[in-house]
Amino acid sequence: MEARFIGRGMTEHGYQTATVRAYSGGKQAGATAVFPFDRATVERFREAFPRARWRDDLQAWFVPGTTAERRLNRWLDRELGAVSSYDDERGRDAFTFDPIESRYLRAGEELEIRTPYSRSVLTQLREIPWARWEPEQKCWHIPFRSVDALRRRWPAIEAAARRAEPEERRKRREANKGSAVQAEHTARTRERRRRRYPLPPDPLPVLGQVVMTRSHGAVIFTDITGELVEADTRIRFYPDVAPREPVLIWGEWRKPTLSELVETWPARQSPTDEERGQGWWRATLNELREERKKARTIERAHETRRAKL
Repeated sequence: MEARFIGRGMTEHGYQTATVRAYSGGKQAGATAVFPFDRATVERFREAFPRARWRDDLQAWFVPGTTAERRLNRWLDRELGAVSSYDDERGRDAFTFDPIESRYLRAGEELEIRTPYSRSVLTQLREIPWARWEPEQKCWHIPFRSVDALRRRWPAIEAAARRAEPEERRKRREANKGSAVQAEHTARTRERRRRRYPLPPDPLPVLGQVVMTRSHGAVIFTDITGELVEADTRIRFYPDVAPREPVLIWGEWRKPTLSELVETWPARQSPTDEERGQGWWRATLNELREERKKARTIERAHETRRAKL
C-alpha cells in the first residue's frame, strides 16, 4: 500500500510527493518513506523514528517494525499537512514586493540558486528550511515560504559565491604567488598527498575500519609502518595530535567509499576529550552523516565527469 501526501513544499501536480510504502524485502519487515529533504525535517524525523536508517539501495528511509507503515503515515500527515500553500503564496508576494536582485538567483515555481562551488555557500544553504539540491538541474531549490530565511543569509551567500568565481580565484593565486601563504599551502598539500597520519603507539586504530581524524575527516587506516614521526613535521602539520605523547608513529590511510561509510555503525557514545586528543576516534552518527553527504557529492561529480567522456 502506498500513501501520498500534499503538504509543505508540494503542489497538486505532485512534483514533490511524499510517499510511504510497506516493505517486505529482506529479513526485516517495515516501511519506507520518501519526503522532500531539508535538515530540520530530517532531524525531526530522526527524533520521531530513532531506528530509521537511510537505505541507498532503496533511495528511501527504512523504518523497521510491523506497525511502521501506520506510524509513518501519521507522522507525515502531521508534518507535511501542517502548513498550507498559503505560506508559499505569502512568500511569493513578499519576494515580488522586495525581490533579491542577483545573477545567482532566479525566481520560477521556486527560487533557484546557481553559484560556483563554495563550501561557505553550501553551509549557508543547508541552514535554510526546505532548501534542497536538484542534481539534474544542478541548482538549489528553495520554496517561497523560506524567502525570509534566504534573505537573512543572502549577503553571506552572494559574497562567498563571488569569491568562488574562477576569475577571483585566479586573482588570489596570482597575488599569493611566491608568498609565504602559497608556500605553506603547497607544503600542506604535499603532506596530505603522502597519505600518512601520526598515531600514538597505544591505542592503535583497527586496520580496515572507518575512523575520524582531526585533519582528514573519515579515513581507513591500511597500514601502521612503525616509522617515527619527525619532530619538525609533527610541529608544523600535526600540532594538535596527541601533544602529550613523546613518540608518534606513521599510519597510512585512504578515504572510505560511500558504501563503506553506509555500512559503518556509529559509536554509541560521543568520544571523550582524551579520545579526540589522541587524533583519531570512532565516528558518531552525525559525523557519519556529514561524511556520507560529502562522499555522495564526490560520487555524483565522478559520474558527471564520466558521462561527459
